[in-house]
Amino acid sequence: MPLRIFNNLSSQYAQNHLSSHNDNIGKAIVTVASGERLKNSSDDGASLAISESLLSNARAFRQGARNLQDGLSLINNVAEGGLTVIAEILIRTRELASQSSTGTIGDTERQTIQLEFEAQKQEINRITNTNEFLSQKLLDWSLSSNATGDDVIIHIGLDSRTENRINLNETLNLRATTTTGLGIEDLDISTADGAKEDLVRLQEAVGDLSGARARVDATQNRLTRAIQNLAANIENLTAAASTIRDADVAEEVTGLTKQLLLVQTSSAMVGQSNLIPEGVQLLLQ
Repeated sequence: MPLRIFNNLSSQYAQNHLSSHNDNIGKAIVTVASGERLKNSSDDGASLAISESLLSNARAFRQGARNLQDGLSLINNVAEGGLTVIAEILIRTRELASQSSTGTIGDTERQTIQLEFEAQKQEINRITNTNEFLSQKLLDWSLSSNATGDDVIIHIGLDSRTENRINLNETLNLRATTTTGLGIEDLDISTADGAKEDLVRLQEAVGDLSGARARVDATQNRLTRAIQNLAANIENLTAAASTIRDADVAEEVTGLTKQLLLVQTSSAMVGQSNLIPEGVQLLLQ
């Protein structure tokens, strides 16, 4: 290698490598400290874009799962807070009608039974008109497939396609559970003959309400399965994003150790290369 006074190429070469190794150490320290391999687009723009898309989808699915949980809360309010109680009341009204239809009691007793019968019907109407979830009426025809207002729709997917929404009005199709809706508004069991006729209509009302409860139960199961499916999707998307985005700490620590050694050797070589021009002085002696 020729000896030069003005340009020490060996020193410049060693300094360039030292600077590069120092930069690599900084990147390795940031990666290990943050736990992320990708922090900005300069690291790996394509991979960063893919991971951001995966994480965005996962967050959308998480919100969909929360929407489904709200839907379950609404349906539980329908099933437990409304239909179950109304079903118990209808069973009681059938008992009263059966009691009134028997010939072993008189008109006075039937009038007393009629009083309880009317009270039970009033309670059905009260429950129907007051059962709601976050100001959304539930049993007054609002969840019917032909309701006049806006349908109650649960959004669970990534876009607005029909497949990513559950329309509770179409799924539940709950008609009003008032005495008028159940067809028992005009029932009167104050006579034996009237009580016998009303038993048939009460049985029909119980059957209609049982069908509604069956649809509610089926919808509960559907929403539960949808939540489970979303949970699996979230897990898979998060795992895929983690594979792309997260750092392998063991690998990064190994790389950091390597860069530290290279910095030490480069620093030593910079010092050694700076001694090369001294050889010119020896030649001139």
